Amino acid sequence: MAQIIDGKALSQQVRNDIKTRVSELKNTKNITPGLATILVGEDPASQVYINSKNKMCVEAGMASFHEHLPADTSEADLLKLIDKLNNDKNVHGILVQLPLPKQINADRVLEAIDPKKDVDGFHPINVGNLVVGKKCLKPCTPYGMIKMLESINYDLSGKHAVVIGRSNIVGKPIALMLLEKNATVTICHSRTPDIASVVRQADVVVAAVGRAQFVKGDWIKKGAVVLDVGINRLESGKLVGDVDYEAASQNASAITPVPGGVGPMTIAMLLYNTVEAAGNTL
Repeated sequence: MAQIIDGKALSQQVRNDIKTRVSELKNTKNITPGLATILVGEDPASQVYINSKNKMCVEAGMASFHEHLPADTSEADLLKLIDKLNNDKNVHGILVQLPLPKQINADRVLEAIDPKKDVDGFHPINVGNLVVGKKCLKPCTPYGMIKMLESINYDLSGKHAVVIGRSNIVGKPIALMLLEKNATVTICHSRTPDIASVVRQADVVVAAVGRAQFVKGDWIKKGAVVLDVGINRLESGKLVGDVDYEAASQNASAITPVPGGVGPMTIAMLLYNTVEAAGNTL
């Protein structure tokens, strides 16, 4: 059976380290890292997610600022708020919760955030720096997956990594981060013929396709590492990933569970990025 890469336990470890770094910044530089979150509308899932982020900020000794705007907020008003936060020295990280209402252009909003405060790593400047290998704030979910591989001392150099999914949030950035670690990277997507045969060649499989149990157990090469980004609810109410976990565990050497795998690392890396951003203001 595969080793389980426990994202919940690793997330707690990362947050403990963050708490120490926050304390050091306060004591040595009189800086309290601050994260500002913006929620537009009443989406219940987004509210739960934002509340979790704010709670973890406070637990780590960070400052948490939250702006909850009505669903009919204009794009202009949201951009004014972002400009205000860009110029607030107490705010080191800004996160706008997606999705946004239809009247607001999400790209325009994300591009308005100061790249130095873009703790989601979505600003074109941060994306560009990731592409060319310069220091930048990296997208949280892919960054968390790299930390998970590091936690099991997995050496990516020379390994074949197959990424299933090409989103700007996960697929593309994790491919770049794997490449940065000297892996050979293949990206699969909906137009890839015979995905199964490609995945069977992989030493590392990243499943980020958003389809329940899409990756079958017999697609996984013996000894491969599987990182499952998906979170899907079956009709029974059970939460599952993009990988058939039970079957894949028979072949994989290590695998992330759903829930309790990649998900908890996303918020941990958001706090990590905020502390990084605060440190860079020195």
